[in-house]
Amino acid sequence: MKITCRWGKRNYRVDLDAPRDITLPLIPNQLGPNCYFAPPPSAEPVKDGDFIGSIAAGSAVNFYNLRLNPHGNGTHTECIGHIAEGSYSIDRALKKFHFRSQLISVLPEKKENGDRVISERHLAASWTPDESVEALIIRTLPNSDDKLERVYSGTGPPFFSKDAIEYIVNQGITQLLVDLPSIDPEEDEGRLVAHKCFFNFSGSRRTESTLTELIYVPDAIADGNYILQLSVLRLDLDVSPSRAVLYELHT
Repeated sequence: MKITCRWGKRNYRVDLDAPRDITLPLIPNQLGPNCYFAPPPSAEPVKDGDFIGSIAAGSAVNFYNLRLNPHGNGTHTECIGHIAEGSYSIDRALKKFHFRSQLISVLPEKKENGDRVISERHLAASWTPDESVEALIIRTLPNSDDKLERVYSGTGPPFFSKDAIEYIVNQGITQLLVDLPSIDPEEDEGRLVAHKCFFNFSGSRRTESTLTELIYVPDAIADGNYILQLSVLRLDLDVSPSRAVLYELHT
C-alpha cells in the first residue's frame, strides 16, 4: 500500500509495505537485551490439573503466561508516570501513533572519569532541527548488531547531559527514542535529571510526551527524515513494551 503525505510545503510518497523496524526482539528465557539487572522475560504454559497449555505437551493449543519487566527487557515506551506519582499512564499519554521524525547518529564523549556523555554540543553537530519534527530518534556510535542481545547491567552505558535534553525539548520534540537503557546514568542516586528535564517535572508537565528506550537502528537505515509509527499496549501503567517502525519519504 502506498500513500501520499504532506510535510511542510512538499508532498511525499510513503510505501507502507516497506517498514524499517527499529525494535529489539523479546525472546523468552534469553537474557539480552537487558538492563538494570532485570530477570529475562519468560513464557510458561498454563497448568491446571491435567491441562498443560502446550502443544508439545499434548494440548490442542499453546496457552502461555508471559512474565517480563518492560523497563529492563527490550524496547519500551514510558511516560511521566515513570518518575511521578499520580494517575499517569502510557495509554493516556500516547494519543496518536504516527509522527514526523528525524534520525541522527551521535558519538558520546568519553570523560576522564570514564562516563560517556552526549551533550548539547554533540547534538548540535549532528542535527539540523526542523520545527515541524515531533519525534527525534538517536542512534549512538559505535553501532553494531550486538545491541540486539546486549546486557547493559553494570556497564555504565552512555547517557545525556541536562543541557542536551533541554536542547531537545526547546526544539519542540515531544517523542524521544534512544538506543540506550536510559537517558540518565545507570547509577545517579535517583536524581533522574534528564528524565525530569524531558518531562518538565517541576513545571507544566509534559504529560503527552513519551520516551522510548532500547531501540536498535541498523546502519543500513540512513540518518534523515522519516514517518515514525509508534505503538504500545493499552496498559494502565507508566510503561509498555512498544514497537517503533520507520517509513521512508519519497519525492
